[in-house]
Amino acid sequence: MNIHEYQAKQLLSKHDVPVPPGKLCKTPEEARSVAGKLFGLGYSRVIVKSQIHAGGRGKGVFKNGKRGGVKICKNLTEAYINAKNMLGNVLVTKQTGPEGKLVRKVLVEVALDVQQELYVGVVLDHSIGRPVMITCKEGGMDIEEVAATNPQSIVREVIDPAIGLMPFQARRIAINLGLNSELLTLTVKLLQGLYKTWWECEATLVEINPLHIFRQADGQQNLVAVDGKVVLDDNALFRHPELVELRDYDEESPLEVEASNYNLSYIKLNGNIACLVNGAGLAMATMDIIKYYGGDPANFLDVGGGASPEQVAAAFKIIASDPNVKVILVNIFGGIMQCDIIANGIISAVNDHQFKIPIIVRLEGNKSDIARQILKDSGLNLISATTMADAAEKAVKAASKPVQVAA
Repeated sequence: MNIHEYQAKQLLSKHDVPVPPGKLCKTPEEARSVAGKLFGLGYSRVIVKSQIHAGGRGKGVFKNGKRGGVKICKNLTEAYINAKNMLGNVLVTKQTGPEGKLVRKVLVEVALDVQQELYVGVVLDHSIGRPVMITCKEGGMDIEEVAATNPQSIVREVIDPAIGLMPFQARRIAINLGLNSELLTLTVKLLQGLYKTWWECEATLVEINPLHIFRQADGQQNLVAVDGKVVLDDNALFRHPELVELRDYDEESPLEVEASNYNLSYIKLNGNIACLVNGAGLAMATMDIIKYYGGDPANFLDVGGGASPEQVAAAFKIIASDPNVKVILVNIFGGIMQCDIIANGIISAVNDHQFKIPIIVRLEGNKSDIARQILKDSGLNLISATTMADAAEKAVKAASKPVQVAA
């Protein structure tokens, strides 16, 4: 589950990671008021930041032609105007896709003079089953881009989950980042707070990018998390009702929200061949083979290992709600899942919604012979496939034909 920057900073601050003073605002007038209070505390600049679930906001472009979803302001007028230009408008970034995201709120906070930008983050390394702290001297950039162009600048520190991030490890990280002795104690505390956030929130990712080194009015150097990102593990949320409350349904696809109500794993994509599959690995392989044969998947949809006929029918309904879908490909391998359940779900869905688009069905495994007979006896106009390759080829071929529109 993704959360907003301001929410990520609240979690980081709770675990002793310093963040800039600021407040969430929903109107230009509120943004001006908050900026006024920060200027009144003696700060010379504030920053207005669009709050959407996407990165690259600073380089984003609004559909009204205004540029930049992150703006530094030197006075109240600039804070008001920039907030007004952002709120209620759609921001397009490299992560939102061309459709962009509507900005409903902005974060107004202090803009400090930066001396250096760093990157620090914690992820789970599935290959070793342990958390890893990743650090880089090149903060303020996409870590994926840095990894591709300058991989030697990225330093990894494996953490033993039984004992957590040890002080000696945090000191080693600080030294690798080139931080001086003046910042050593502060860095150790910050890094331990970063890891504690990851651990206690059961997150899949916690990162600070950039982490700023700045000089205070008294001349002392300090650290502050200028931007924060937290991705929470959906499977652990039942243990964290306080984190569930951070979910912003406005930032999610309505179809994805509907799917979550039926415990279906669904992600909308931009293609026209809908996929209904059981198992994440098989779903990924299905999308890959569709691409291999020249098609474009319209979604990732995993109905799970034990879906009921009701869940299958709901999955079809969600798929059919996407106007881009021209073909539905059902690819089921029956292990825990019984193929006859899928077959009955298909029949129910087709009868309920009167689909006019082609439906390709490939069923193998547990009770697949019974399932194929059920579909054959149904009298429905379904296209049978024997292998994944056969199913993908038929789906791509069907998607290239004009869609029959219901009368």
